[in-house]
Amino acid sequence: MDPYMKTAWGILAVVGAIESLVLILGIFYTIILWIKGILPAVLRLGNGLARRKIAIFAKSDNVASLKSLLCDSGLFDADNIFEITHSGDLGKAEKASLYLVYWHDWADDIAKIFNMKKDKCALVVYAPYDKGRIPDGQMKELDDKRNTAVTNFRGRLLNDIVTAMITSGYEK
Repeated sequence: MDPYMKTAWGILAVVGAIESLVLILGIFYTIILWIKGILPAVLRLGNGLARRKIAIFAKSDNVASLKSLLCDSGLFDADNIFEITHSGDLGKAEKASLYLVYWHDWADDIAKIFNMKKDKCALVVYAPYDKGRIPDGQMKELDDKRNTAVTNFRGRLLNDIVTAMITSGYEK
């Protein structure tokens, strides 16, 4: 074999070894980033969907409609959903880590819900657009609370609930 060819093959062998090392390090780095970034969110979402309790604050047909919306999505287990239909049932919500409030049914008693709500508990307020706006003073009050979202659309409601489960605290 020609000495130049031997040198070329030697250089290519070194370059190939360097490229293989860079590839292996890149794969390990990607795995580490995935474990640190995506895996915790996926685990929190899985725990949220499987174990977390949801308290629905609504009255009459609204409570059945919201529970049906959650159960029909296939994301939530009906056993993890509590129905709070009047202020005498507020004690049932203590186990819940997410409160879903139908605004127009509970607007007068929202202060009681705020007093019960723990800091790690998420609050999603559903105020259908056709029933009227939430007054500005009460919107400011909602804005002052941590882990609170307000939505006017049913399609957005599921997204806000899932997001709240990912971002709010989960106690084991």
